[in-house]
Amino acid sequence: MRQPPVDYIARTREQYSALGHPVYKWVKNEDTPPFVKPKGEPSSWRVGLVASGGIYAVGQPAFHFKDDTSFRAIASDIDRGDLRVTHFAYDLTDARNDPNVVLPLDPLQRLAAAGGIGEVGPSAYTFMGGIYSSRKVRDQLAPAIADRLVSDEVDVALMVPV
Repeated sequence: MRQPPVDYIARTREQYSALGHPVYKWVKNEDTPPFVKPKGEPSSWRVGLVASGGIYAVGQPAFHFKDDTSFRAIASDIDRGDLRVTHFAYDLTDARNDPNVVLPLDPLQRLAAAGGIGEVGPSAYTFMGGIYSSRKVRDQLAPAIADRLVSDEVDVALMVPV
């Protein structure tokens, strides 16, 4: 059975209220995003993958539940049976049955094999969404992942929020 859509804004307000926290302040970015148009056709792109579903590999530490701003690098060719998931904000059943629902490595590999994209980057980068401090995401997590994507020489990054 398919899970119905979640109204994340209302759910976040309810969760913060129930925990006695002040109302969550959604980030409003005033700056122009540093996006650039990729060069070439999609069939030549190296595609990076970034996901906030709390995915990690066997042997890596699981994510913590409170403001964990760490990330994991996961080899794109990892055996999917070696993927694990932990997160506090969504039902993990489907992600544990098929990690592709939160880390779509197989669909990207199929797209590359069919010529829709050039290739998948060597690593996917994952973290646990729901980080309360937008400042830490902006100043620590996002730049660290961006640096890795630059090192991987990806042309575009697919962002998979959970």
